Amino acid sequence: MVLAPASTLLAAVLLATGCAGQDDTESPPSNTPHGYVEGATESAEQQSRLLLGDAGTGDTRVLDLITGKVHGTARRTGVTELTTDGRFGYFHGPDSTHVVDGGAWTVDHGDHVHYYRAKVQDVGDLPGGTGTRIRSDAGVTVVTGADGAADVYTRADLETSAIGTPVRLPGTYTGAVVPYAEHLIALTDVGDGRAKAVVLDRAGKRVATPEAGCQDPRGDAVTRRGIVLGCADGALLIHGNDGTFNAEKIRYSADVPTVERATEFRHRAGSTTLTARAGKNAVWVLDVIERAWTRVETGPVVAANAAGEGSPLIVLETDGALHGYDIVDGKETAVTQPLIEHIPEAATGETAAPVIEVDRSRAYLNDPAGKRVYEIDYNDNLRISRTFDLDVRPSLMVEAGR
Repeated sequence: MVLAPASTLLAAVLLATGCAGQDDTESPPSNTPHGYVEGATESAEQQSRLLLGDAGTGDTRVLDLITGKVHGTARRTGVTELTTDGRFGYFHGPDSTHVVDGGAWTVDHGDHVHYYRAKVQDVGDLPGGTGTRIRSDAGVTVVTGADGAADVYTRADLETSAIGTPVRLPGTYTGAVVPYAEHLIALTDVGDGRAKAVVLDRAGKRVATPEAGCQDPRGDAVTRRGIVLGCADGALLIHGNDGTFNAEKIRYSADVPTVERATEFRHRAGSTTLTARAGKNAVWVLDVIERAWTRVETGPVVAANAAGEGSPLIVLETDGALHGYDIVDGKETAVTQPLIEHIPEAATGETAAPVIEVDRSRAYLNDPAGKRVYEIDYNDNLRISRTFDLDVRPSLMVEAGR
């Protein structure tokens, strides 16, 4: 595939991240807010929505958490995984990935935040089947295939419900290529399961190579303090400032068996507190600011997540109840009644197992067998604040609008 000039892609990125916009759907006023796209409405509060998928039937839904209304979207059979970048839902199938615009997103400028809502829309299909990884920022969406090849799509196209024509990055990469700080963070294979971090511009040109390696890389997360990559001996943190990138290792305090290392991170969007399973009966909490790992001993873990400092670690255990743990001392602080009667067998890793999504004030737990979603006030002893009954089995769930 022929590469587009870097200047062309840069112009598209600048367009996508510019200040064209408005606070309603009429003709845009002169003082348009940051992050607006045509057809959107700016709101005073976060506009959260849950994207849901029934892995068995292929039925998909979008649940608006502000209005309580449920929107139907295109049926997608064979979907095994659902991911999101905070606005778009990616329904991963064996041969392609279907994109749904959740119609809710947040633009965080640090000193102020903009919240937007728009129509839920089916966008189309991205190429790439099982093993495809998708990562985004305000300017681009990067699709990394199972073979390590990566394509860069202009975000502005997706925002107008078009897939667009991608730029193919040169070479192949280990794990997902992650947009960050107007660049791309990638890992290149150097043999024996070891990878080296590289920084690329948006056209794929290598602009920096931090002195950092990662053995057996698995898992990644974007935080306010940089990109976290999971490695056999802990995590690799890459952070940038004005085009300069540095990397540092956050190691486990002791050797960790392979089955107990962190390989998939869960956290509130932008938070510097990450969680990951630590085998069958414990959860890792990584404090990116303190550069420290904490292992919290729990019961048998199905799913876990945390909102950040001052909030509890929330764990769904095999008893079907949610358990809250103090992140600092590891003590159990709250437990609900059993909420999920049927925990899928071998739910320690299958994609149809329930998940916990967390935002600034609430957590959400999907109950596939019960055809419902629970909303939890995690700052009030895991109180169930709302229950949403559905007409599908929500075996796959992500939250948009964050």
